[in-house]
Amino acid sequence: MKHFLRMLIQICLYFYCKFLWRCLKFVMRKLTGRCELQRICYNTKPGASRTMKIETSLRDSKSKLLQTSVSVHPDAIEKTIEDIMELKKINPDVNPQLGISLQACLLQIVGYRNLIADVEKLRREPYDSDNPQHEEMLLKLWKFLKPNTPLESRISKQWCEIGFQGDDPKTDFRGMGLLGLYNLQYFAERDATAAQQVLSDSLHPKCSKFSKAEWEKKRMDKAIGYSFAIVGINITDLAYNLLVSGALKTHFYNIAPEAPTLSHFQQTFCYLMHEFHKFWIDEDPMDIMEFNRVREKFRKRIIKQLQNPDMALCPHFAASEGLINM
Repeated sequence: MKHFLRMLIQICLYFYCKFLWRCLKFVMRKLTGRCELQRICYNTKPGASRTMKIETSLRDSKSKLLQTSVSVHPDAIEKTIEDIMELKKINPDVNPQLGISLQACLLQIVGYRNLIADVEKLRREPYDSDNPQHEEMLLKLWKFLKPNTPLESRISKQWCEIGFQGDDPKTDFRGMGLLGLYNLQYFAERDATAAQQVLSDSLHPKCSKFSKAEWEKKRMDKAIGYSFAIVGINITDLAYNLLVSGALKTHFYNIAPEAPTLSHFQQTFCYLMHEFHKFWIDEDPMDIMEFNRVREKFRKRIIKQLQNPDMALCPHFAASEGLINM
């Protein structure tokens, strides 16, 4: 009975708040002469703060046009904005900036939705050793990471040198499909120096760029390595879940002036890979069995950062030089 009453109270509060909110919106429009979309665009700075408020306003609207505007085809955005302006009885000649601001927001909102679809497609596509393109990408990954060491054969224990578990890497891509390979190759190709350094550190932490004195000063004497490729696939899983959950909206809406793309996602992976490596060293784990604990702690730190509407994950290496905080 208590459960029923609690649920009944929650339902009543929901409808009361919804009614109250609609009344408040009506009063605000009468007082300011502007609809909610206008107030958001004129009173909120560009970036995640504005785009997320616009997205919420459109989704919660009682108008079917506004509700569906967040999922239209990119080519239909201009026409959609015209329809919204007409519905809201807004003169575009008197409010030229509104159309521009709405277009930027819708490009980001629709682009994020499409990015999820693109990433999901790669994740669902399994690695196929009979596919020449897949094989070419895998061999390029070796070449980028080990430019001075020829791969003796396609099936080889050498793959363990870059962090795969066995003689044939194809089995390690099962969890993330081609997405894991795409991300690893992107990191290794676009920022070869950093990728090779991270690989080197992961294999021989005490033989990295730090001197013995620096290692002792930083209390890194217990630091141990990890499997570079396997961790890369694991960080791909982290990036994927941040994307699908919507946590990365803050980042993408702040750094992509229009629609975020697969390149933006891969640049974000590079950042996460780079930051996780530093985080791993700072955590100074006793052994590899602590990986899940360290990863979870790292995940929580990233999510906390992304809760700031002004946050942009700002990498400081070559793979992401194009990222701009609006």
